[in-house]
Amino acid sequence: MTPTDAGTDSGTDSGAGSRPLTDTGGEDTLDLHLTDELVALLATADGTASTFGDLLDDVATWGPAATPAGPFHLVPVRIERDLALIARWMNDPAVAAFWELAGPEEVTASHIRAQLDGDGRSVPCLGVLDETPMSYFEIYRADLDPLARHYPARPHDTGIHLLLGSVTDRGRGIGTTLLRAVADLVLDHRPRCTRVIAEPDLRNTPSVSAFLSAGFRLSAEVDLPDKRAALMVRDRAHRHVL
Repeated sequence: MTPTDAGTDSGTDSGAGSRPLTDTGGEDTLDLHLTDELVALLATADGTASTFGDLLDDVATWGPAATPAGPFHLVPVRIERDLALIARWMNDPAVAAFWELAGPEEVTASHIRAQLDGDGRSVPCLGVLDETPMSYFEIYRADLDPLARHYPARPHDTGIHLLLGSVTDRGRGIGTTLLRAVADLVLDHRPRCTRVIAEPDLRNTPSVSAFLSAGFRLSAEVDLPDKRAALMVRDRAHRHVL
């Protein structure tokens, strides 16, 4: 998935993610098949193949993260419970400009179902802050994504997309707080993951700034089919000093 990122902490932009990339071959995250070479790369340390039944180490069990804004949970999306709320966020003009999912609820439902019905390489989640659903996340395997064609991916690289649902949560540092919290959750609960990845539009200074403030570093500039992106990386090795 390669979002055209919006700035998480600007006054007008809506979040740090948007719709998944559809590349020139028509493949998105859910269409990128595992090659024999990638299966070998994803082998466990003892040489046996990894089990692909849970590619993201059971996001539903990760539990809360303490943040300066209150306790935060990632709650995997359930269509019947969450669709109306997420679709309303997708129809906010500031969100729609980047995610391109405005329209009837079925537009958003189709996007979410593609992930829920897939092999688990992308998990859509509500971000619940202090018991209030207020953001939407996609936690995905960057190494199994078309994005991996555009940077030197490592096995278990994990990507994040984010949008903030409420205008009142934008422009006051909440995006940075949540980016740091979710990156920490990934690193705490995915022991084989050494890096958390994001790819905001290089022109979107507020978004890049939010990632930098959340402990990410600018690794490279990469040309993607729909934008020139800032490849942002949060390294496990440096997580406690950034």
